[in-house]
Amino acid sequence: MLRQARRMLLDRGELPSGLVDDLVARSWRRSFKAGLEPVGRLNDAPHLSRSEMNRAAQRQQELIANARPVMEYLHAQIHGSGSMVVLADEAGVLLHALGDADFLSRAERVALMPGASWDERYRGTNAIGTALAEAAPVVVHGAEHYLERNAFLTCAAAPVISPDGRLLGVLDISGEQRSRHPHTFNLVRAAAQMIENRLFDLRHGDSVRLHFHPLAEGIGSVAEGVVALAEDGRIVGANLAGFSLLGLAPADLGTIPLERVLDMRMADLMDLGRHMDAQPRRVNRLIGGRLFLRVEAGRHPLALLVEPARKAAIQDRLARLDTGDGRMRAAIERARKVLDKPIPILLQGESGVGKELFTRAMHESGPRNGRPFVAVNCAAMPETLIEAELFGYVPGAFTGARREGSPGRIREADGGTLFLDEIGDMPLAMQGRLLRVLQERQVTPLGGGQTIPVDFALVCATHRNLKSEMEAGRFRQDLYYRINGLTLVLPALRERTDLATLVARSIEDLAPGLGLILGASLATRFASYAWPGNLRQLDNAIRTACALVDEDETVITWHHLPDDLFAELRRTTSDRAEPDLAPVASLRSYADTVIGHAVRSAGGNMSEAARRLGISRNTLYRRLKRG
Repeated sequence: MLRQARRMLLDRGELPSGLVDDLVARSWRRSFKAGLEPVGRLNDAPHLSRSEMNRAAQRQQELIANARPVMEYLHAQIHGSGSMVVLADEAGVLLHALGDADFLSRAERVALMPGASWDERYRGTNAIGTALAEAAPVVVHGAEHYLERNAFLTCAAAPVISPDGRLLGVLDISGEQRSRHPHTFNLVRAAAQMIENRLFDLRHGDSVRLHFHPLAEGIGSVAEGVVALAEDGRIVGANLAGFSLLGLAPADLGTIPLERVLDMRMADLMDLGRHMDAQPRRVNRLIGGRLFLRVEAGRHPLALLVEPARKAAIQDRLARLDTGDGRMRAAIERARKVLDKPIPILLQGESGVGKELFTRAMHESGPRNGRPFVAVNCAAMPETLIEAELFGYVPGAFTGARREGSPGRIREADGGTLFLDEIGDMPLAMQGRLLRVLQERQVTPLGGGQTIPVDFALVCATHRNLKSEMEAGRFRQDLYYRINGLTLVLPALRERTDLATLVARSIEDLAPGLGLILGASLATRFASYAWPGNLRQLDNAIRTACALVDEDETVITWHHLPDDLFAELRRTTSDRAEPDLAPVASLRSYADTVIGHAVRSAGGNMSEAARRLGISRNTLYRRLKRG
């Protein structure tokens, strides 16, 4: 049907209505007018050189820095599915990509790789280019692609909008068309909103911000609207949901006062500022309809109304990792003391305990926040390429090198943080050269060239016992003492005392506002399970469970688990212990126990208790009231 419809467009120059989706039809017409041929040789399409890519990345540094953590989170969720996560700029040029190696190699054959432009004018109908053209989230599946060479793809993309309403770029998930998943569209839309919210917080952290949603429970979720206010009450920034919920356009920013969109005066706003722990205030929109609203005060005069204790409660990324476990809290407190000091940190712990997550939290909580964060997995790079990858190379340094050379990952981290994961797997020959860079704080590209000074915070991580590796001659003693300014050991999940809080937070993050809880018998089994994959395994299990919960269900039980985890838990469970749903009283008792512990450990501070539980204050108040 699609191929026939496209043939009609080519033969007649028009496309009868009803044959294809309206959005796809509009895109096909644009592709046809651009002179593209669905079959045959592709017209010349722009592909940036390495130096041009460096300039493009520098221009979009803020977007890339805030998108990378979200992209890596997405990649962890789709790993092994034959897919990739892509970030493109406002011109459709691919800036950054993560994905499964086998799919990346196939994607490169159609230039789905950094540096290539996927604007509709060059690639026809595709999720990235069409999302830019439509300024809206889109899905393009299989033969809906205008170029038949791209029909093996299924792609979902969502635009990323700046706080001032400008189109910054597009976030995309692409994969094999036979592996299409119905949740991908919503996943990429939510991820784009997460990037927008990160950019909003970065831009308007000093301003008074209003968080709102048609449902009280929606405040704090990725679907909430947010606006920033100037001192005189004018709206100076908004996220995409904020524009939509208030009926604003980008041109309205800086000109429209709050009173023009909400039935609310600045005096009412100041009253809310004095009671930031109160339930969200119900307000009416002047265009009709209601919203629930909460105030967040930045370093604005309104913040003077907030007690010092409230100011101290403002959390950074490191604080969010503190969910009640004593060993984890100690590691966080020690890390915080050296954030602004030139002390290298060595993180140790089993695979999956969150070493990169911890490092990113340090980076974003310290003075280098907003500067580059460069993560290098020393175990994942081929030994023949690791030197060029780390230190860079000059043009013509070796066969197969890029014409323009490469700066290398160490130079890319200049001014920011360099994270060397699995440092214990670095080849011995490379260890000596890395030591020289760390001592001299300058790097010389492979093949000669000018020595370049570098400045970065260094964090290394490993699951190996480096002292044993030194004794075996596999790790240099001098390098060990150079990278080991402060050693922090992250506990395995089975050793932590905050499992219930981690589970609750993960559920709330993945299914916000739905009030889901873990069944009592399953919670008991979770608590005694060894979790060999640690946080990574737990997060994947909860993600799958939330996806399998039906709309009318509020309890996660055994039949929501991935098959492999279900079998593993059953294998180590007594034959008499049936994985059935526990009685309601038991479930409520379990939930009440977790909540009561969090409230007591927070000294009655409801905001702190909600943070430790990983839920909103609204959800906490609702559960306490129900109990």
